[in-house]
Amino acid sequence: MPASAPLPYAPARRAGAALALFTAAQFLVVLNTSVVNVALPVVERDLGTGQTGLTWVVNAYLLAFGALLPVGGRLADLFGRRRVFVAGLVVFTAGSLAAGTPSGTGALIAARAVQGAGAAVLSPAALALLLAQSPPGPARGRALGLWGAASAAGGAAGVLLGGVLTDALGWWSVFALSAVAAVPVLLSVPSLVPRDARDRTGSLDLPGALAMTAGLLLLVYGFGSRDGSVVRDLVPAAGVFLLLTLVSIERRAEDPLVPPVLLRNRSVVAGNLLMLPLGTVWIGTFFFLPLYQQKVLGYGPLTAGLTQLPLAGALMAASVLAGRLRGTLVPGLVVLAAGLFWLARLPLDGAFLTDLLGPTVLIGVGLGLAFVPLTSLGVTGVDARYTGVAGGLVNTTRQAGGALGLAVLSSLASPAAGPAAGEAALAHGYRRALVGAALIAVLTAIGAAVHQKTGARKTTGAPQGAGETEPS
Repeated sequence: MPASAPLPYAPARRAGAALALFTAAQFLVVLNTSVVNVALPVVERDLGTGQTGLTWVVNAYLLAFGALLPVGGRLADLFGRRRVFVAGLVVFTAGSLAAGTPSGTGALIAARAVQGAGAAVLSPAALALLLAQSPPGPARGRALGLWGAASAAGGAAGVLLGGVLTDALGWWSVFALSAVAAVPVLLSVPSLVPRDARDRTGSLDLPGALAMTAGLLLLVYGFGSRDGSVVRDLVPAAGVFLLLTLVSIERRAEDPLVPPVLLRNRSVVAGNLLMLPLGTVWIGTFFFLPLYQQKVLGYGPLTAGLTQLPLAGALMAASVLAGRLRGTLVPGLVVLAAGLFWLARLPLDGAFLTDLLGPTVLIGVGLGLAFVPLTSLGVTGVDARYTGVAGGLVNTTRQAGGALGLAVLSSLASPAAGPAAGEAALAHGYRRALVGAALIAVLTAIGAAVHQKTGARKTTGAPQGAGETEPS
């Protein structure tokens, strides 16, 4: 599409409903990153899944989602945001139905991968459609704040519904719910999303897409495995090799998966580099907290879900606030690190009001204050032709960071958190993982502060163009 061509968006009278549709899609995507977490101990009991298997029930979704997001974003830019939005919803719904059919561990992991692939196509198309109807400035900030709040709401609903449904019907029902909830979103598309423009050109960089997907898969699998065999040790090396090969492929590609103009955009690069570790902290926290609550504190699935609602509520409120304010990134990361360090001191007989409520609220506030400006940073100054792939890329780094980080944090927890470990050993392992997440948040805050300082120095006396102001 020519750079001057306007992107299609809903008429003003339907803009609010269209925005609700796009954020509802993001809600479903994030719901499935957290809805299974509270159910993990029950999945382990019913299917005989060990710690490694539980990690892959989570990672299959995260990895397929993260690795394929740039492909999904590029497809949206090439073939139309509405078409790709609908296609992603259909695949996501099919994966949800498959995951909701009780079966073995392998089938569940495969279904989660299909879910993730659908989400990878759905999410960047939704974000591109949202950006199209939100011009740079306060309107875009408010829209991205709602986008962040939808992500937080998905996390909140995930932990709560995961507990309620697991207690009432069984773990399989948490996936069946996603399939049911996707139907009204799909039925609303014809009336709220206009047809795509027809003057789109370009092609999908298939070799680049394959190299990125396979490289991330091998890298995460290698980090997540605790098998000491020589062959297994070569797996992450093969992943690194494929990702390095990707650089060469992209340089020679006529129509690269990630357009070079994005890699020359300082805001896009910084947003993605900083989103990578934030993804580690985000996914790691929502993975280990329910395990600690149920395996150490003795909570049932419903109680674990209910006691995470203050965290999710704080995340939602902070996301909306961050969409209206500037300068929330570094303070948010500092608050996040403080909450994680505090949570890592959780005692074996910890009580909700005195030991859990405070740190989890801090974590929620920190995540919300950091997530929105980083998402905005990742799409700042991007040409309208590339908003799909830019949105996909920034979400890729969050999900890939979550998958890679979860593999690393699980290795910190696993030596003391084997299947036969007692409560004290389990708690020790989970605390180590939380301290690791806190240290990552500290390093991310330092990186964000350095970026802001150097950015301010470079732009002193040289105002940026409209829509290019970097959020902070």
